[in-house]
Amino acid sequence: MKIGQLLVATLAAVGMAATTVGGASAAVPAPTQGPLQQYNISSTYVSGLSSGGFMANQMHVAYSDVFKGAGIFSAGAYECAQNNLNTALYACMDTLLARKTPAQLEQLTRERAAAGKVDPVGNLSGDKVWLFHGTNDGTVDAPVNDDLATYYRDFGADVVYDNTSAAGHAWVSPIGPNSCSSTDSPYVNNCGGDPVKGMLTHLFGSVAPASSSALTGRLVQFDQSAYTPGGSPGAISMGNEGFAYVPQSCQSGASCKLMVTLHGCYQYFGLVGNALMDKAYLNEYADTNNMIVLYPQATTMTGNPRGCWDWWGYKSADYAQKSGPQMTAVMNMARALGAGTTGVPALPAPTGLAVTATTDNSAALSWSTVPGAASYNVYRDGTKVNSSPVTATTYTDSGLTAGTTYGYAVAAVDASGTVGARTTPVNATTAAAAMCVTASNYAHTQAGRAHQTGGYAYANGSNQNLGLWTLLATSTIKETSPGYWVKC
Repeated sequence: MKIGQLLVATLAAVGMAATTVGGASAAVPAPTQGPLQQYNISSTYVSGLSSGGFMANQMHVAYSDVFKGAGIFSAGAYECAQNNLNTALYACMDTLLARKTPAQLEQLTRERAAAGKVDPVGNLSGDKVWLFHGTNDGTVDAPVNDDLATYYRDFGADVVYDNTSAAGHAWVSPIGPNSCSSTDSPYVNNCGGDPVKGMLTHLFGSVAPASSSALTGRLVQFDQSAYTPGGSPGAISMGNEGFAYVPQSCQSGASCKLMVTLHGCYQYFGLVGNALMDKAYLNEYADTNNMIVLYPQATTMTGNPRGCWDWWGYKSADYAQKSGPQMTAVMNMARALGAGTTGVPALPAPTGLAVTATTDNSAALSWSTVPGAASYNVYRDGTKVNSSPVTATTYTDSGLTAGTTYGYAVAAVDASGTVGARTTPVNATTAAAAMCVTASNYAHTQAGRAHQTGGYAYANGSNQNLGLWTLLATSTIKETSPGYWVKC
């Protein structure tokens, strides 16, 4: 929202939250709690509104090996904000300040691709991209959205740009509760047509009509901490819960598409409840077109009072790269559903993944054998950490930071090198940094940190020689795991 709209928008959003979360009837099914499961995903797409539109573009660019297209309501080109809030507000929403040209942002993207920070830009050529901007949208100015169209076209994407609707700043759906020109909570408008059909038709090539009956799929409510780097969604401005709508056909093993849908500012579940999930008109198409819809959730934090996705760097300067914490979290969720596997994985996810031990700089893992596996890959916060194949069902990851939480997943690899499904991540928290203790060698033995043999003191656990066992000889040692002492 622009500054002059903030108070009205906030009050309207709070009012909607009170009615929607409070149990108003909705077409979307009541959620079933549980983890995300692997499905037979044939192709993956991303869509979003406003901050979610910027985030959708970031996801598409950074992970273009996985995402085959994007549908974006009202957003600008990749890295428009340049890690600066003022630029975001006054150049990439309003156009009061100068902003980078599409050509400059394209060059930045090429440089990041060359450095491996995003996937190769050649992947974008031929990708389907659908863009929307309403003539009554005063939140993101039209030239900013025009830049996004230019950016994609310059990389060879197949772009359809709908910019003639009288819509305000909103997702537009045939069942939207707001009038077409509105820019009010919950930011889902009805303009009399069906832009969602237009978006899906362009992305998929063709679509069956949306279901006019009650939805028959399952809405899964999952814990986002299992997919978030560090295991704390709130620390990166993400909500505790996320959602995925899974049609019956996908639950039964049919080949399905995956649509990752990212809400806008003031549109997160904690504020407007299920308004977007209920009214976006995606689930109705999901039931008839074998499409799973993933609804990740952001929330508020210091520097992000509107619950926006990070498209200007309020949490991380890497916000638009693969290493961005929100980017990693959403990608972990998509992969947990089967994104990037192009069909049923050759091998299932290992079972029984557990953290067996931690120190201040390592974490040990174990899991059950997968029949047919030649080796295993281990992933820390979504990134593979083993440089060579892991042939055992155990692994110790070292070189970690003390007092830090990491998320681990494992996938089996068959003899041909095909990687199977990943496990749901488990969290491991390293011990706090060990404190060094300086004392006489006699005092160390009296305190249980060492023992003496033949007049010399030895550290318990490591058996390192500390010197003479006397009150005059001193040494400095630390406990790196229970009962295991080493010299500092």
